[in-house]
Amino acid sequence: MIKRPKLSRTGQTRKTNASGLTRGEKFRVKTSRGRKISSVRWLQRQLNDPYVEAAHRDGYRARSAYKIIELDEKFSFLKKAKNIVDLGAAPGGWTQVVLKKCGKRVRVVGIDLLEIAPLDGATFLQMDFTSDEAEEELFELLEGPVDLVMSDMAAATTGHQQTDHIRTLALVEVAFDFAKKTLGEGGAFVTKVFRGGADQQLLIELRKCFKSVRHFKPPASRQHSAETYLVALGFKKEDV
Repeated sequence: MIKRPKLSRTGQTRKTNASGLTRGEKFRVKTSRGRKISSVRWLQRQLNDPYVEAAHRDGYRARSAYKIIELDEKFSFLKKAKNIVDLGAAPGGWTQVVLKKCGKRVRVVGIDLLEIAPLDGATFLQMDFTSDEAEEELFELLEGPVDLVMSDMAAATTGHQQTDHIRTLALVEVAFDFAKKTLGEGGAFVTKVFRGGADQQLLIELRKCFKSVRHFKPPASRQHSAETYLVALGFKKEDV
């Protein structure tokens, strides 16, 4: 069974680490000349984040592993999945969860622009998913219909919320197009979107193809983050 971080009422863990500090106790980060304030804030968030600490403890490559754990606890899309595609797979945290939860019965094919360290039971491609060549490579690796297409892809942020939303939405549309081509009957599609979720036209198309389409922000997603997730279940292949 996969365990999530155990939090106190204040949202902090309470074990003592090797330095003698209580886990969850606020760390003070000294700023040095030339260090950007945004970098300092990021470091403070990392040091005081129970999900980061839990990822180290549980052997996950990133705190994002708990997002897919919590999404699956809510929607149970991994229960019967055997063939899975992981889009934007680096550094491999989501694939780790799938392999741990599904065991030897599952096969994962992942892709990312960044290199991903190997994992037994998974095949990774280092390519731009939006290229025609990448889709062809993925099709060659797939063995029959896919049970789950999951995507944690997001465009590089610009700092302008509307622009970031539009760029990430474009990736969602590409991922959805791929899902329609590869999912088998009853399959699932899980993807990251930004605040505001998918636009209305995309939601209409998703609802034509799936029995259920819902937005959900897992607890592991930082409160200040604009990200949320769209979960589409029960793919209706005959309607595509």
